[in-house]
Amino acid sequence: MMRWLALLLAFLPGLATAQGTATLIADSVVVTADEQLIAEGNIEAFYDGTRLSARRIVYDRASDRLMIDGPIFITDGTGNLITADRASLDPRLENGLLRGARLVLDRQLQLAATQIARVDGRYADLRQVAATSCQICGQQAPLWDIRADRVVHDQDARQLYFDNAVLRVRGLPILWLPYMRLPDPTLDRATGLLIPRLRTTDQLGTGLKLPYFIRLGDHRDLTLTPYVSAKTRTLEARYREAFINGNLLIEGAVTDDTLQDDIRSFLFTEGSFDLRSDFKLDFTLQTVSDPAYLLDYGFGDTDRLESQISLTRVRADDLFQTQLTFFESLRDNEVDTALPPVVAAIGYDRRIDLGSASWLDLTLGADVAVRTNKDDARDVARIGAGMRWQRNFQLAGGVLMETSAGLQANYFQVADDPSIDNAGLQTIPHVATTLRWPLIRRGAGGVTDLLEPTLALAWSDQFGDTPPNEDSTRAELDRGNLFALSRFAGEDRTETGLRAAAGLSWTRHMAAGTTSNLTFGRIFRDEAISDFSASSGLSGQRSDWLLSGQIATADGFFVEARSLFDDDFDITQGTARINWQTADLSLDAAYVFQAADGVENRPDAVSEWRLDTAVQVTDAWRIGFDGRYDIAAGRPARTALELEWQNECVTVSLSVSRRFTSSTTVDPSTDVGLGVSLNGFSAGRSGGGPATGCTN
Repeated sequence: MMRWLALLLAFLPGLATAQGTATLIADSVVVTADEQLIAEGNIEAFYDGTRLSARRIVYDRASDRLMIDGPIFITDGTGNLITADRASLDPRLENGLLRGARLVLDRQLQLAATQIARVDGRYADLRQVAATSCQICGQQAPLWDIRADRVVHDQDARQLYFDNAVLRVRGLPILWLPYMRLPDPTLDRATGLLIPRLRTTDQLGTGLKLPYFIRLGDHRDLTLTPYVSAKTRTLEARYREAFINGNLLIEGAVTDDTLQDDIRSFLFTEGSFDLRSDFKLDFTLQTVSDPAYLLDYGFGDTDRLESQISLTRVRADDLFQTQLTFFESLRDNEVDTALPPVVAAIGYDRRIDLGSASWLDLTLGADVAVRTNKDDARDVARIGAGMRWQRNFQLAGGVLMETSAGLQANYFQVADDPSIDNAGLQTIPHVATTLRWPLIRRGAGGVTDLLEPTLALAWSDQFGDTPPNEDSTRAELDRGNLFALSRFAGEDRTETGLRAAAGLSWTRHMAAGTTSNLTFGRIFRDEAISDFSASSGLSGQRSDWLLSGQIATADGFFVEARSLFDDDFDITQGTARINWQTADLSLDAAYVFQAADGVENRPDAVSEWRLDTAVQVTDAWRIGFDGRYDIAAGRPARTALELEWQNECVTVSLSVSRRFTSSTTVDPSTDVGLGVSLNGFSAGRSGGGPATGCTN
């Protein structure tokens, strides 16, 4: 007979459906007198995305059955595979029995059985099953396997149901379950247990975290995590929901432990929603029972809680935003009266295009800071309006000039502060001019250099009353505000008098995608401003020198640094950061220095470096390190080491961390965590790692 013979389904009517046509290819095809089709040699059969290969197929028209001799291979196009020694199936391969069979799901999880019954094209009923995702080497027992009397695979629901299951490690039984349900490797979200984790800390002892994931639909889920040790009974919870126009996340925990007599808890909520007419609603809620709870249980190291709701609309020519914020401090040396617990603000900005490279900005806003826990704690409210005109020019020689003029008016109302008048009005006129001279040079190899000297001149003055300083208590010189009209963050303070800012910026673009920038500058004033702290770099008639630079490459390497220093080259502030991301490396390192400053409640200098890195050493090994070192104090603040090893069937992760900081509410603590997951189930990790291989 001919080598390739394709038979359309005229002879096999059970395979001729509206969904498609089956094709049979074989070395030899014979049709007998009793209406049997016998195909032999290199057989390939295709139907509706399913492919079957075998040594011999006999189709009997009277019984409408396929009798198949192996080795048999059936694939469904999604990575699932069935192998068998022999089979009896209907022509659609949906119902029947396979003997000496093996089911491989997503090229990972393999289930060997004495027989597999196919039911309605959806279910595979396996008997006397051994399931594993480990490579099997001869007669050696795999690293782990699950033995069961029966396993049912629901192909549509992508679930595996085990009866009388025994988990074995190197052939040794360690766990028996009468019934067990696990998701197959192709399922991303399914109700069930997630990876358990063993956790040991100095304060809580050794305990077990057992997370349970509950799928509430395609767009929402709930994860409950009991955490039990000799010293704690904790229930953690996380709820997520995705909406058409936004998302919602709720996290929290409730604890009864030996560290404190009362029930401990925390609740964090955040959401973001797109509303009609381009409005966006964002909100966060943060509350905790006591200052040490988050650190004791590893929920975070935040030292200030911030609950906020905001409504924002950003359009091409206007901006509207309003927000209400509630602060709660967890710091030992800070009481809530030091900063207003309740802050509310509303503002509207409008830009009017006047043509000829000029425009008019109009602003209207109001804010209030309220202290609620003491009758004699100061409350401040402000309402203000302003306008600013600006026009851009191009002068001879390519010099660019920006000139502006404006007026800001604010009315303040003060309560519960006998040292300040109850109300006051202030007006602030201002004018400014900025000159830039961009000089461009194009070099060989696609290199482009941009040298831009800049000079900014400004004048402003304040008339009327001076309100208490609530939102401009911290300021510092950086590249972003070197040429700004005012370096104060809020409306309570403004720079006054005549001043100038001079700077030089050099930017280089290379053909390979590398870019670099270096900025150098300083501010000069006719009179010193006393509202800037010494460490801000802005105090006095002349500011500190600013030196700032950064380099970014196309392969993911980024470094930036900023330094403030005086005429004697004494450094006031210094920061540096390196970030490098590759396929096998994740590196984020930073350094910060701040001089001592009593005005900013910093009696000692701050000098600290931080490192967060992870390296994929081999296909199997991954190492991560996270550390903070207090150089000024001469001791580490935090260290953490993570080790992960995985092969094709198991992932083991070990983490060790130590927090060295202490206070009246928090003690130093060591935390050790261990997790083991069986690859091949989506409750663990799909994909796995490198195969361990077999040796003689």
